[in-house]
Amino acid sequence: MLFSVNMNVRIPVGLDPAVKAATLAREKAYSQALQRSGEWVHIWRNVGQYSNLSIFDVDSNERLHRILWDLPLFPYMEIVVTALSSHPSDIAVAEKA
Repeated sequence: MLFSVNMNVRIPVGLDPAVKAATLAREKAYSQALQRSGEWVHIWRNVGQYSNLSIFDVDSNERLHRILWDLPLFPYMEIVVTALSSHPSDIAVAEKA
């Protein structure tokens, strides 16, 4: 199942710098492990914002939910999830048929 996930990060200004650095390091390691596993297919920065647009390919809604809740930055995020399906005008899909 494919999902588009827009993550807007809002880290509190007064967060302890050591806590912030440790959280960011854990976030990077976690996201890169999911990228290597193939579940986190793409990640793009939204220009001029502390946010990203990511594509996930997971087995279920529950799996995506677990991934998102386990993000170290989750407490500081505003997340919008959109389920995706192929479009009949997509030439990549048409060429496979």
